Amino acid sequence: MSAPSTPASGQVRMNPPVFYFAATFILLFGIVVIAMPEQAGAWLLQAQNWAANTVGWYYMLAMTLYLVFVVVTALSGYGKIKLGADHDEPEFSYLSWAGMLFAAGISITLFFFCVSEPLTHLSQPPQGEAGTADAARQAMQILFLHWGLHGWGVFAFVGMALAYFAYRHNLPLALRSALYPLIGKRINGPIGYAVDGFGIIATVFGLGADMGFGVLHLNSGLDYLFGIAHTQWIQVGLITLMMGAAIIVAVSGVDKGVRVMSDINMLLACALLLFVLFAGPTQHLLNTLIQNIGDYLGALPMKSFDLYAYDKPSDWLGGWTVFYWAWWIAWSPFVGLFIARISRGRTIREFVFGVLLIPLGFTLAWMSIFGNSAIDQVLNHGMSALGMSAIDNPSMTLYLLLETYPWSKTVIAVTVFISFVFFVTSADSGTVVLSTLSAKGGNPDEDGPKWLRVFWGAMTALVTSALLFSGSIDALKSAVVLTSLPFSLILLLMMWGLHKAFYLESQKQIAQLHSLAPVSGSRRGGWRQRLSQAVHFPSRDEVYRFLDTTVRPAIEEVTAVFVEKGLNVVTQPDPANDSVSLEIGHGEQHPFIYQVQMRGYFTPSFARGGMGSKELNNRRYYRAEVHLSEGSQDYDLVGYTKEQVINDILDQYERHMQFLHLVR
Repeated sequence: MSAPSTPASGQVRMNPPVFYFAATFILLFGIVVIAMPEQAGAWLLQAQNWAANTVGWYYMLAMTLYLVFVVVTALSGYGKIKLGADHDEPEFSYLSWAGMLFAAGISITLFFFCVSEPLTHLSQPPQGEAGTADAARQAMQILFLHWGLHGWGVFAFVGMALAYFAYRHNLPLALRSALYPLIGKRINGPIGYAVDGFGIIATVFGLGADMGFGVLHLNSGLDYLFGIAHTQWIQVGLITLMMGAAIIVAVSGVDKGVRVMSDINMLLACALLLFVLFAGPTQHLLNTLIQNIGDYLGALPMKSFDLYAYDKPSDWLGGWTVFYWAWWIAWSPFVGLFIARISRGRTIREFVFGVLLIPLGFTLAWMSIFGNSAIDQVLNHGMSALGMSAIDNPSMTLYLLLETYPWSKTVIAVTVFISFVFFVTSADSGTVVLSTLSAKGGNPDEDGPKWLRVFWGAMTALVTSALLFSGSIDALKSAVVLTSLPFSLILLLMMWGLHKAFYLESQKQIAQLHSLAPVSGSRRGGWRQRLSQAVHFPSRDEVYRFLDTTVRPAIEEVTAVFVEKGLNVVTQPDPANDSVSLEIGHGEQHPFIYQVQMRGYFTPSFARGGMGSKELNNRRYYRAEVHLSEGSQDYDLVGYTKEQVINDILDQYERHMQFLHLVR
């Protein structure tokens, strides 16, 4: 692939085309819905029905393709590719990484749907007779489908694309980077900016849906505990309060305290899950968990394509499965960016299976234990009111279930507290991700400007409030289905780009295997000098001088000859003077990129001699590493003569020509 191998430069700042495109659309949408809530709600519902009846098949097919793509990629030879340079090691241990993936699987919406959804499917199944054991089994099968592998498959896909192009090819940590193999440098033009803009729009509405369900759930909890009215204005007040808290967290640097609270919150969530398991019919819940997993895996291929095409026409598919697939797609930039940032240095294989399986285990256990507890109460203990609540007032259903357990008031109060913290941390993370997606410059791991976090927090609160006023749950679902549709097409293009990048990388590796003449001559000074150089750890100044006196003249001489041959040669200025590079264009073919970049490392302990502890900890040495379009080649030029540097450039150029021969 012909990605430029230059590091990001400059201060992180707003990306005007992306920001204004996304912000204008979202602001206009919010104003129209607030000005005409009833009409907007009717329009949204009509549009969702159209989408379900017209492109429902497309959503089902697209989500299955995302999942198949990541699994096949992980199992293929591409699974060995690292999300980063070949020598990069993971920043986090397996345990820490697994813990963060586990945290990514917990959301306030788990509380909203874990009871209300299976009871709704029990009372209103898409097929068969309602209120029977078969309906209960089907309800859990559908619940697992909606919260299972398909959703985490699209998260894994977006995270893999972001991490691969950012950390292996030094492209921006942005959605448009995945289109580089298809459109080249035009990713930094209108097409690329439109891709990022659609990603932001989908994310805002996905986050808005999450906040909408969350605030309904919290309002019901406060109503149960304190009698606070379940009204739209109360919900707007809750949205304003909690989004305000999230914005303060996002801009004030108190993130560490919130993370500690979030860790405690996850422990409380696990404790709540265990309480429901052991205070309820434990044996029955364990039996149903295992059976639910078997039913889900056994029916997964069929359910992935089940459109109920031979049943009577209904709105069930659009209101449930199509909505879920659109919601997962809308959330994919948010969660994908998070898991990409924590996964640098992982192979694609361990990344994909870690993302697919670690959060999934907790999610399905949560859904099974709460869902089967509720179904047991309805089918075996005569709690028909609980089943009716799932239809009439779904946000209250979890609290009505917990009411049947010991210490119900305390347990419900803890549940409300857990939900509140999850709401704030999700909104905080969402504003940071949105600011990053609408920014440019800086390093891939830098967040967007603080003022962008404030702006996107306000926009998300506006969208959520507007949708609640225009039709509550139905409006939330409709907006997500519609705004995710164009972004789902972008994901398919990203899949094509990622596949092409993997193919080009495999061909590049084949080209590297061809035997070429070694660098002519030995290093200056004979073998003694060569040995001295091998155990020498140069300072920054030494490498600067080497770049100026040896590498730069070598590249200038080679550039002059290439220009004489009529080739299009581009030199890339480096304001920091810590890299030297050239790029040779080949028309529509992939350009040749050769860059020597200074990289710093901590000096090995065996080379530090009698240094004191402070000096030992701070001593760094530097290398002049060769980078090609696919990233660092992990070898150092320091000690080479100018002629040897020229020969190395020519060796790499000959390999590149062999690569072009293979992919022409």
